[in-house]
Amino acid sequence: MNCGLVRCGGQVAPVTRRTALAWLGWLASFAVAVPGSAQQTTPRRPFLAGPIWVYNNWSSYDELSDTVPLTEAGAMREVGNVLRLRRHGVRIDYFVMDAFWYDPDGGYRKWRSEGWPDGPDRWFAALQSNGIMPGLWFSTNTLTHMNPAPAWRNSLDSSGTAMAMFEGGFLADFMGALQYWYDHGVRLFKFDFADFAAAPLGFTKDIAPPEVRARNTAALREAFGAFRQSRPDAVLVAFNGFGGDFSMTAAASSAEERIDPSWLDVFDSLYSGDPRPSDVPEMDFWRSVDIYSDHMVRQLEKSGIPLRRIDSTAFMIGDTGTDYHRKTEAWKGMLLLTLARGGWINTVHGNLELLDDIEARWFARAQQLYQPLQQAGATISFGGMPGDIEAYGFASERGDRALYAVVNPAQDIATVALPPRSREADPHGRGRVIFRDAGFEPTLGDDWIRLGPGQLAVIAFGRYASAVYDLGVQSDIRIPREIATRPAHFSPAAGHNAIEAVISPPFAGDLRIVMRQRDRDGGIVRSASEKNMAEIFRITAIQQGRALPIEIRFDRVVWSGLSWAVGEIRRDNIAPGAPIRVRLVSADADDVRLEGAVYAIRY
Repeated sequence: MNCGLVRCGGQVAPVTRRTALAWLGWLASFAVAVPGSAQQTTPRRPFLAGPIWVYNNWSSYDELSDTVPLTEAGAMREVGNVLRLRRHGVRIDYFVMDAFWYDPDGGYRKWRSEGWPDGPDRWFAALQSNGIMPGLWFSTNTLTHMNPAPAWRNSLDSSGTAMAMFEGGFLADFMGALQYWYDHGVRLFKFDFADFAAAPLGFTKDIAPPEVRARNTAALREAFGAFRQSRPDAVLVAFNGFGGDFSMTAAASSAEERIDPSWLDVFDSLYSGDPRPSDVPEMDFWRSVDIYSDHMVRQLEKSGIPLRRIDSTAFMIGDTGTDYHRKTEAWKGMLLLTLARGGWINTVHGNLELLDDIEARWFARAQQLYQPLQQAGATISFGGMPGDIEAYGFASERGDRALYAVVNPAQDIATVALPPRSREADPHGRGRVIFRDAGFEPTLGDDWIRLGPGQLAVIAFGRYASAVYDLGVQSDIRIPREIATRPAHFSPAAGHNAIEAVISPPFAGDLRIVMRQRDRDGGIVRSASEKNMAEIFRITAIQQGRALPIEIRFDRVVWSGLSWAVGEIRRDNIAPGAPIRVRLVSADADDVRLEGAVYAIRY
């Protein structure tokens, strides 16, 4: 990416002498501690008392990977839909206005006039009258579609795109902007695109890069710590720039940069990456996106971040480039995994009007099931790492109830061991599958579950193991009932980045073809292009001189890149006994090493 409420009209209020003196005294509270100073760090502030639900309007508009603008009309439409969902029992506590709400020359104190000719008053008033807390997005210290305010200029780095936080006037003025909106009722502050390498002109010759990073980190930590110390109702959430490599789920890259857990001294949550496909091939593209968020949550957990402090930001519906124009495809599994991960900040993005009233009531039921389990803060992860194509899950238990969400990311049928439960949560030693993808029917044992390839299931125990809590079947992800590897020896073929294999057709069922690409050293390679993804990854199959039709369920442009493709050939299109020549091609400009695999499947 991506006024409590008093009238502000989108303009900066006049500053009287009395107000200026008050601001100067207040800004003094943000004295910056640098390494070696005597000032003590801010004590850890207690975290939220329990889970909250945040609606963020990004992907209902998209000015980065699409051309859908942020407007007052669009924002008010989503306010109306937030209220409609709440009438059906959906809990939403905050409404965050995401990027580009600000005038480019206003230093975060003026609302942009484009699309908002009368400022944000109607939006603020609608939230106030309905008990919803407003939130705002800020680019932490980088110039994102804006110009530097006069007070920021002596903090600018050599590129002119970011401001140092340990020197010059930027940080004090930025904190003043936060106070300005806090005074107007904003209670959630989202910080994105932090650049801790920014040093003002002239400093790069005298201070080594690690020292620059240390000084910026100390300055921001102290300022944010002081801000929230006297404003305990303010919620601060960290996004891009605060550590972590969110680009890929391949082990070599996802472990590159570990997040510093000490950021939890000032932030209520750390996010785990915008939704994107993982590097795990799946016929159902949306399941690969689920696996990405699951993997990144696990990565943050490995870095020492408690699950309840991780915002997976995974729930995104809409019709823009950011969410791959998914609309509401496979949204139920996406919501259940968001709940199952145990985070106390649950963020919902996008076009809420796409959920009808029946779907809103289902959403509310799922929330209500997980609410006491999230509140207990006792969620654990189990199994392998999602990006390593190992079965995994999240287990939550409280008192006489428990829910386990389990995923098998592999191209085979897998039996997944389940962690033990307390006797209170499972007095009879029996569970019940209350949600699953269509197709393969899971088999549940006392301490295991058998899942189909790429399948999600939610298992209930104790009080929840009753038919009244069933959440149904997700019909828009279909899992094969049978799958078996077919012999296929792929070898280099004529052309750039091409491999071929000749295979025998299966006696029954369809063919699934999976391709992945790596660099010459074995690392995963993601391709991104303005072209349709089907033109980047080409899967073709020729039998008896005839091209066989291949179903690819997702072949659109992917802003975040993609490292794989999966296609299926239906049995009705395959001639019995005749060999099939399968050709896999990547249009990536670099030389890549392709891998291919073929499976016989039956739905």
